[in-house]
Amino acid sequence: PCSLFLNKEFVVLQYEKEDYNMLKGIPKILSPELLKVLAEMGHSDRLVISDGNFPAESMGKNAIVVRCDGHGVPELLEAILQVFPLDTYVEHPMNLMEVMPGDNVETPIWETYKEIVRKYDKRGDAAVGTIERFKFYDETRDAYAIIATGESALYANVMLQKGVVTD
Repeated sequence: PCSLFLNKEFVVLQYEKEDYNMLKGIPKILSPELLKVLAEMGHSDRLVISDGNFPAESMGKNAIVVRCDGHGVPELLEAILQVFPLDTYVEHPMNLMEVMPGDNVETPIWETYKEIVRKYDKRGDAAVGTIERFKFYDETRDAYAIIATGESALYANVMLQKGVVTD
């Protein structure tokens, strides 16, 4: 039901989503560590939710890296957007890593992401942009946090820019 792992400075106990947490209205997939990171973030801070192939640890030398192995990007994106407003001052507060020219890769997961964003941001698909792969890496180096997932889909990385909490 839970797993133990090292996270740079301390040991973290992560519970599986079947376990309950002691808060109402908070998706169970959001661990205490991840909730703390989301709460610490300010307006315009960026959060990367990475797929299993993304070099989260090497890109995250100046960021907080939260391990969510065993979980996919869509389920984490859905849970995060329930508590995390997207920035209304930028055209694309959610960006996806563009497929490299010559890579014969389909990205059906992108449609899943857009379906999720439509639920939580009135701009819908217009809130979603793309960033060239190496520019995505560059921008990740300035991210506040990276969530490393076990997502197996290719080009499944998402960068979110936090907005202002008004509620």
